[in-house]
Amino acid sequence: MNSNEKISDDNLPNIVEELFHIPTHQTVTESTHKPRILLLYGSTRQRSFSRLMVEEAERLLQRMGAETRIFNPSGLPLPDDADVSHPKVQELRDLVQWSEGQVWCSPERHGAMSAVFKAQIDWIPLSLGAVRPSQGKTLAVMQVCGGSQSFNAVNQMRVLGRWMRMFTIPNQSSVAKAFQEFDEHDRMKPSSYYERLVDVMEELMKFTLLLRNRSDYLVDRYSERVESAEELSKRVNQSTI
Repeated sequence: MNSNEKISDDNLPNIVEELFHIPTHQTVTESTHKPRILLLYGSTRQRSFSRLMVEEAERLLQRMGAETRIFNPSGLPLPDDADVSHPKVQELRDLVQWSEGQVWCSPERHGAMSAVFKAQIDWIPLSLGAVRPSQGKTLAVMQVCGGSQSFNAVNQMRVLGRWMRMFTIPNQSSVAKAFQEFDEHDRMKPSSYYERLVDVMEELMKFTLLLRNRSDYLVDRYSERVESAEELSKRVNQSTI
C-alpha cells in the first residue's frame, strides 16, 4: 500500500463494541462542599520542617476554602510489620478515601524521600475491594532540603503519584536550607520559597475543583470494563453449574 493512502477499513475486530466508549464532554453536577485535602509529611522529628511546611500549606488551603486533614505518621508501623487493622493504618486509609486531593511533603535524605514518608504510601493499597482509594485524586508534591536545592524527592513522589493513579499538578516546591526559612514561631518567612508554596496550593485547589466531579469519568478504562465484564461472566456461569 502506498504510504500516502489512508486505511479505509474502520473495522476493529479486537474491540468489544458494547464496552468501547467514545469520549465526550460530560455534564456533571458540581459538588457544593469544600474541597477535601489530605496532607502527608515525612519526618517524626520534634521540629520537623516537612511538617512545618505542611502546616503552612494547610493555612493557605483553609484560606482558599478547603477542608483539610494532616496525618501524623508517628506510631505508624513499618509496611507488613503489623496487620491492616492497626489503628494508625486504618486512620491513614480512611483519610485517603475521604480526600479529594492530597499534598505530599518529604525531607530529602541520602538523595531520596524519607523512609517515614514512603512507609505511608506503602500502606495505601491500589484497591480496597471495588474501591481504588487514591485513583483520580489530585496531588501536589513538595520537599525540604537541609542543604542546597534538590528535586530528587519530588521527582520520586511524582513517580509514586502516577503509580497511585493520581493527577499530579505541574507545579511543585523544593525549599533549600529549610532550617533558615522558618522563624522562632515555626512560621515560614517571606521569600520566593513562600510565594512558590502559595502558587502550588493555588494550583492544587484549581485542579481539585476542576477534576473532583469528573475523576470517575476520567479514570474509566476500556481494559477494566472488559475485565469487569469477564469476571461477571465467570460468576454467572459458575452459579449455573
